[in-house]
Amino acid sequence: MTTLVIIAKECLPGRVKTRLHPAVSYEQAAELAAASLADTLQIGIELPADRRILAFDGLVPPPDSHDFEVIPQSTGDLDARLAAVFDAATGPVLLVGMDTPQLRVADLDALFPWPDDADFAFGPAHDGGFWALGMREPRGDLIRGVPMSRGDTGMRQLERLMTAGGIIRMLPPMTDVDTIVEAHAVAALAPDTRFARTLDRTLQLREILEAVA
Repeated sequence: MTTLVIIAKECLPGRVKTRLHPAVSYEQAAELAAASLADTLQIGIELPADRRILAFDGLVPPPDSHDFEVIPQSTGDLDARLAAVFDAATGPVLLVGMDTPQLRVADLDALFPWPDDADFAFGPAHDGGFWALGMREPRGDLIRGVPMSRGDTGMRQLERLMTAGGIIRMLPPMTDVDTIVEAHAVAALAPDTRFARTLDRTLQLREILEAVA
């Protein structure tokens, strides 16, 4: 059995994707975050996972989460919250974030069911972080203490896995959407996503408002 965990926060203005401002408003940034999360949840539904969990930081879960067990994130810094997810898991688990709406089933389906030739799975992000982390035997101690949201986060997390020993299945590098430049790049890669459509609508509205100002 392989468990898929998507970690996400409630998409509230001023709380998510704030680095998209001032290219878009905080309200529009929240809409883009919600679209990205919806795209990720849809991929999660399509993957043949034995169990699907949304580790959620917020009060109102997204409407597309009905096929997921919604559990609250623990308190603490991000490394502690990620570690708690793995400590609570039994059997192989793959965790992905909500910031890669370009994700496709083909990027992950080789991990469902968990392969015999992999102890870990690791998806590096172009900004130096990581977008996916998987373990055959979940261990929160392999995450706890890794400095998060830094340019060397991915390298440090990968070093933890290498030190633990075992075979690491490398997943394709991806771009996390944090800035408007990254948003454009990701939308161009995946124009059929809800994220891309939301970004296009947002930018069209901005052009109209600027024209009449």
